[in-house]
Amino acid sequence: MTKRASFTVPGLTEESGHHVAEALQLRLHALNDLHLTLKHAHWNVVGPTFISVHEMLDPQVDLVRGFVDELAERMATMGVSPNGLPGDLVAKRTWEDYSVDRADAQAHLSALDEVYNGVIEDHRAAIAKVGDVDPITEDLLIGQTAELEKFQWFIRSHLYDGQGNVK
Repeated sequence: MTKRASFTVPGLTEESGHHVAEALQLRLHALNDLHLTLKHAHWNVVGPTFISVHEMLDPQVDLVRGFVDELAERMATMGVSPNGLPGDLVAKRTWEDYSVDRADAQAHLSALDEVYNGVIEDHRAAIAKVGDVDPITEDLLIGQTAELEKFQWFIRSHLYDGQGNVK
């Protein structure tokens, strides 16, 4: 069994198409991790603002899960087999595991803000890496980053007062 096919998308060389697709693997892992982390926070948030945070997280989970599918399908289209296995994710990730269990909204939202920082920074780095080679993949990552930044803003709106200070 091979991880690479003998094709890629029209307009790219097989080598460059596979290189771009392989650059998406860690993004795939990061988004799989993010959607599980968001669901974990959804299940474990408690306190007076429980319901607003609980309900805010589900649409994020759903959209991020869709982002995973988009990246995996882009990789397959480019001739590279996407790896969605948990063992590979854990072995290759460059970030620490989410450390908050049952806690109030402030604790979860502060931790999720940091998670989003890492995912967004790494998405932006991937945009820079693939942008000169494949504008289709670049566009996909740009659209995902815009949504991730919006979700982070939703989270931050719970953490900061009107002057930008942490509550």
